Amino acid sequence: MIGNGYGRALIAAGLAVLAGGAEAAQCGNSAAGFEAWKREFADEARGRASPAALSALMGTSYSSATIAADRGQKSFKLSLDQFMAKRGAAAIVSRGRAMKRSQAALFDSIEQRYGVPPGPLLAIWGMETGFGAVKGNVNTLSAVATLAYDCRRSAFFTDQLYAALTLVDRGVLNSGTRGAAHGEVGHTQFLPKNVLNYGTGGSLDNASVALNSTANFLKAHGWRAGAGYQPGEPNFAAIQGWNAASVYQRAIAIIGARIDGE
Repeated sequence: MIGNGYGRALIAAGLAVLAGGAEAAQCGNSAAGFEAWKREFADEARGRASPAALSALMGTSYSSATIAADRGQKSFKLSLDQFMAKRGAAAIVSRGRAMKRSQAALFDSIEQRYGVPPGPLLAIWGMETGFGAVKGNVNTLSAVATLAYDCRRSAFFTDQLYAALTLVDRGVLNSGTRGAAHGEVGHTQFLPKNVLNYGTGGSLDNASVALNSTANFLKAHGWRAGAGYQPGEPNFAAIQGWNAASVYQRAIAIIGARIDGE
């Protein structure tokens, strides 16, 4: 879910840095300066993050796997048909329909509370982790710290790192937490700030918690019960908030409609 509200969050993070007036820790583009950056960041963060959270930060390592993944996001450049084939859309629809039936009570309760039908949630779940089969195996704090240090998107991920440190204090994340390469966690791959803002309580490694949190995210981004979610319809904007890539947005809408329209 790296695209979740990315443009808006990047602007907000940039404004926050400007408003703070503080000199930021020096970003870098290789592992060489990471240890020095951690010390600088920890000095700046004192008073904003607890000693325990900063201790967890100091235990992080530069994540080469994260940088490789960040530089290699090529699937979003595919055509819609190519993207859906690569992501296994037909299999997601088939399994999504089966799970919609087998977990009807869960999806009914989510729709009653948030107004979001099963289709988009199952499409997101299937697209993000194959319904929980592949949640990632990269150290979460190391991933987020590496991207906060990396110059390419430092402002955005500095914001995510502060959120991650807050989640350490709340017991949601710890030094051993593992997830996707950009620091996303759980069945539907929430970045730390989205866990803070839209998590409904509990671990997103629990499918029910993750699905409720995802529906909460969509509702907070303007989802209206009963309205359509295809391009041009009222709820498509909420799907756009989930991921910034146009091909991803359209794939969620199409897969969701095929699941809901069985």
